[in-house]
Amino acid sequence: MTISTEDMLKLAVALLVGGVIGAEREFRDKSAGFRTIIFITLGATLFTMLSFHLWNDSARVAANIVTGIGFLGAGAILHGNGGKVTGLTTASTIWLAAALGMGIGGGLYLLVGVSTLTVLIVLWVFPLFERWLDNLHDTHTYEIVLPLGSSHLAKLEQIFRNCGIRVYTQSVHKQGDRIVYTLRTVGRKRCHRRLIPALIENTEVIEFRY
Repeated sequence: MTISTEDMLKLAVALLVGGVIGAEREFRDKSAGFRTIIFITLGATLFTMLSFHLWNDSARVAANIVTGIGFLGAGAILHGNGGKVTGLTTASTIWLAAALGMGIGGGLYLLVGVSTLTVLIVLWVFPLFERWLDNLHDTHTYEIVLPLGSSHLAKLEQIFRNCGIRVYTQSVHKQGDRIVYTLRTVGRKRCHRRLIPALIENTEVIEFRY
């Protein structure tokens, strides 16, 4: 079997698409970087091309590609301390890279081009929007230690309000000759930064953690 110009074009487009998306992941130092995304895109393209050339039936091969990529994406997901999950974006990018490779193998260049541009916009522009949202809604838990018998809680709540921070839950427990107030709060990052000096200057506050 000879390699046609169309086949060479598909492999070149897969290399380009995988390289562009992989470069973004490499720049952000993700587990699936430049070469990995290229291999995924090229592999999905090649499997799709072979399914047409050898069996003239892409449905079965496409289903197996999706299954195989699912296992590969799962390897990029990590569970950290406190139940925090990381790597979901990288796993999703792996899944999308395979889908783009399948589209290239099927000759759907316009659809792949638009999809690639959309992926890059999401990866580059949306993090700025996410950081903006985080600045609007930053949560912190404060543990503030006061002397036993202190009635300073109402004043503390007023300090939080003056700094633009809302207290949504609170608890108190005794620790030796001290009282520990735990306050779960929400507010802008600059409001939290404004609160720290106010707590440091407060003579009733023995110590605090956040």
